[in-house]
This record gives sequence, structure tokens and C-alpha cells, in this order.
Amino acid sequence: MKLETTKVLAICFSFLLAIPEGANGDAPEQWSPVDPFPTQSAYYPGTEKLHPDEMRVVACGTGMPQPRLKQAGSCYLVELGNGDKFVFDMGKGSAERLAALGIPTDQLNKVLISHLHFDHAGDFPSFWLARGVNAARQPLFLWGPGGGQNSGWGIKGWSEKVKQAWAWDVATRESSGDPRSTQLTVTEIDWKGVNKLFYDENGVKIYSIPTIHIDQSIGFILEWNGLKFAYSGDTAPNKWFLEHAAGADLAIHELMLPPDMWIEKYSMSHQAAVMSGTQGHTTPRAFGKIMEITKPRMAVANHMQNDFDTAPIIEKEIRMYYRGPLSLAMDFMVWNIDKERLTTRMAVANPESYPPPAQVPALPPVVGESSYQWDPFSFTGLEERTSAVTNQVVEEFNLEQGTNIEPILSRMPFGK
Repeated sequence: MKLETTKVLAICFSFLLAIPEGANGDAPEQWSPVDPFPTQSAYYPGTEKLHPDEMRVVACGTGMPQPRLKQAGSCYLVELGNGDKFVFDMGKGSAERLAALGIPTDQLNKVLISHLHFDHAGDFPSFWLARGVNAARQPLFLWGPGGGQNSGWGIKGWSEKVKQAWAWDVATRESSGDPRSTQLTVTEIDWKGVNKLFYDENGVKIYSIPTIHIDQSIGFILEWNGLKFAYSGDTAPNKWFLEHAAGADLAIHELMLPPDMWIEKYSMSHQAAVMSGTQGHTTPRAFGKIMEITKPRMAVANHMQNDFDTAPIIEKEIRMYYRGPLSLAMDFMVWNIDKERLTTRMAVANPESYPPPAQVPALPPVVGESSYQWDPFSFTGLEERTSAVTNQVVEEFNLEQGTNIEPILSRMPFGK
């Protein structure tokens, strides 16, 4: 009897294994062996259309001041279905993340800085200076906080000092490439302005709010097509974010490791751990309370070291108050948002990216008495045998491409 029972069970088990996908009479879903897979759980930049009513946000930096390969300084790219793109903060390491998305450089021409700590602004100089060699032929626009106890510490004074520090680099690029790539228009925002509208174009409105971090620090609220994006920058919990970020579709707010983890991870004293983790910043527990009050469609915790051992502790603290949708931000995390859907994925970025082609025709370099001039001494270092090799390469290129380009440096001492 026992043997017969075992045999029956074996037959039933074999029958169950033979039931195809889509049981209960449904045929299995068929996917083409040659067409693209119908659904993607990852975002492949440059392969998906952004719909007219859709917003896409890409995290290009989610970390802290301490350098690490895994997370760049704070940076978020907001792409809108009307074609506009905005970069919120540009912390150290973020320019490489932006480049890995393969977006034409001229389309990344609007940058907004929350405050001038290097983990929020440190990559702006390199992004600005590299625009020319990355096929940019349009000016760049920059917004950031002004006012405060020293006017030179605002975004205008800072950008002027950046220009001065890199004046030689700018002059050499303007004398050899399109001069528009280094043109920079800076707009200073009163950091004490509450819900101050400072951008209103193409259906997009962007407001600033003060933050409690260091004087001359601000957060941003972007509204477009019935969607709201809120970005806190660095801040302690504050009433302005609670009021003006309420009901945001995507609410990105800073969050720091709990004080005891500062002792463990950074070998800080108890006082330093408390000051760094709780003062002028937001604890995970307070982040949870903020989101419980503002009730966004998606809460995003930014500006913390997101690791296998820190993430569970952070989420446990957040969940003491907040039970809604939550993302613990990582570099290359992506959110697609419209009025009906909000999806969260990871981008598969290209680590070997090259700049996409220029979008407009080039202008000639700047030539004049005030432009960069080669010192004749440099040419005395050119040597005939090796220069001849260079000239041969140029001649071959001209033959292949049907051009007539003169190698003005290597030909100068040995011109024909």
C-alpha cells in the first residue's frame, strides 16, 4: 500500500512539472528571439524615449565629502518631457557620472548649486572647462545662493575666482576652439528667499527655499506639468521644506549616518560624532518624520554612505515614522515619473563614453591682441626628424579625407 501511494505521488509530481507557464488554460507568453526584450528592469541611457508628460531623474552623485569610488558628491539630473534638462548640484566625481549617460554636452547647460561645499560644487570647474573638448558650443548657465556676511562668498564671487584660477586654461581653449563653450552666465539667488521664484521658462517654475546648514545654503522646488520635484541640499529639518515640498512626486532630502556610526566609521570623538551627524544635518529618524509629514509619492534619502551594513540601520530608523515609498539613493539610480506611474530602476552607464556630436555649427577661435599667443621659444624645441613624421601623418589624413589642413606647428620650422 505504501509503495502504491509513493507511485501515485510521483506521477502527480511529474504531471505538475509538465504544466507549462500560464497554467489554468492560458498559453505561455512568447518573446521574440531577435526583438528587444519587452520589459526592462534597468535603464539603458540613450535607448528610451522621454514622453511629453514624463519626468526622469538620475542620481549622478549621492555621497558625502569623504571621497569614495562608489558614490560621488551630490548631483541629480532632472530631464523633462519638454526637452529641458537641469543639473542640481555638481559634487566632486559627478561630472564622470553625467558623461557616462551619453547626453550631448550642450543639453546640459543649466546647473543649480545648493551651496558651495566641494561635495556639492567641487566638479563644476572641471565640467565647465571640459565642455569645449566635449563638443559644447553653447554658453552655460549657473544659479546659486548669494547674500550672507561676505558677498564674495556667493555664487558670483565664487565663479569669478574659479575663472581667475583657471584663466590660463580658458585662454588657451578659447584660442583654439569655439569660445562659447567657456561662456558662463551666473545668477545669484537671495538665500533667505522663501519659495522665491527665480526661473520661469517653457512651463517650468523653480523656487528656492532657505536651508539650515551653513549661511548661504538653499534647497530647490521644481514644478512642471503638474509634477513636483523637491531637493533639499544639505540641511537640518526645517519648516520651509515641510511646507513647500509637501506632496512632491519626488522628494530628495539629505540624511546622515547616526552618531554612533560616525564613531565606528570615521573614528570621531563623541562630540564630533554628534555635531557631524545631527547638527546642520538630518538624522535618519528625523528624515522619517519629515517624510511622514510631507507625504511624497517617493521619498529619496541622499548624502549618506549607502552600504550593506549601513542601509539596514538607516531604514530601520526611517521606518520608526515613515511607512511610505522609499529609495536609499545610490549613484545611477533612476526615477521615471508621470501622473499615473513612478518607477525606480538602476541605470547601466557606459564607463567608456565619448561625447556625442556637437548640436550646432562651430564658431572660429578668438584671435586678437588680448587672446592667448604662443611664445616663439616653444617652436625652437621642434626637431626636424620627428616633426617630419607628424607632417607625414597629416598628409596621409588629408589624402584619405580629401582635406587640405596645414600642420601649423610641426610645419613651421620646416615649411615647404
